[in-house]
Amino acid sequence: MTTMTYAVRDTRTMLRRNLRRMRRYPTMTMMLIGMPVVFLLLFVFVLGGTLGAGLTPGGGRAQYADYVTPGILLLSIASSAAGTATTIAMDITEGIIARFKTMAIFRPSVLTGHVTANVLQTMFGVIVLVAVGLAVGFRPTATPVEWLAALGLLLAVTIAITWLAVASGLAAKTVETASNWPLLLLLFPFLGSGFVPASSMPAGLRWFAEYQPFTPMMETLRGLLLGTGVGRNGWLALAWCLVLTAVGYVWARRLYNRDPR
Repeated sequence: MTTMTYAVRDTRTMLRRNLRRMRRYPTMTMMLIGMPVVFLLLFVFVLGGTLGAGLTPGGGRAQYADYVTPGILLLSIASSAAGTATTIAMDITEGIIARFKTMAIFRPSVLTGHVTANVLQTMFGVIVLVAVGLAVGFRPTATPVEWLAALGLLLAVTIAITWLAVASGLAAKTVETASNWPLLLLLFPFLGSGFVPASSMPAGLRWFAEYQPFTPMMETLRGLLLGTGVGRNGWLALAWCLVLTAVGYVWARRLYNRDPR
């Protein structure tokens, strides 16, 4: 068999292993899917009336549902990082990764199996969240092509965040500390344009909100789904996805190849 055949076969095996683990521990999956749904319901039904009125004159809950749903979609992707990092740290501390390294398998498949499993889990959560958003008033105007572009962006962001989470899990000393750094990612949608426009923030915070990675991603998603225009945010979002993916991948590979555990 060729190297590519080995890589695909072993990655599929590792993917199946991680999917079975998710099935045995459904609580984590339910939490990763349920938390963004709770945030969506909270912001739409509790805060949506007031915040929607602040967005546009005469606005209300329906307008805010359109505004906040793209931000919470990115929040749901960020929230998945903690689970991935914890799972990786568990494999290290339990010694299974050290065992895999002694076996005649395609070495990167251990990591790519984790990444693929998390991407599938996260995208399932995104689909659930979109369905809930539609039920509570989210009304996108996207064409089929724009929906495909939005899905591609969400997939790119998921891959980038997942590789960063894998690296974080490999760098963690214990399972308990593995999720510390990925949890910081949850702050970025809040400190960006996820819930209110960056222009409404104080000067210093507004500068951070405008130049951090999640803001162009959220604005691009809004532009694609709601027809508000993408502009340069599209290129910035893709650039950030490529940079974060490269950083996470290189960091993870270096840690994995030198990790003696």
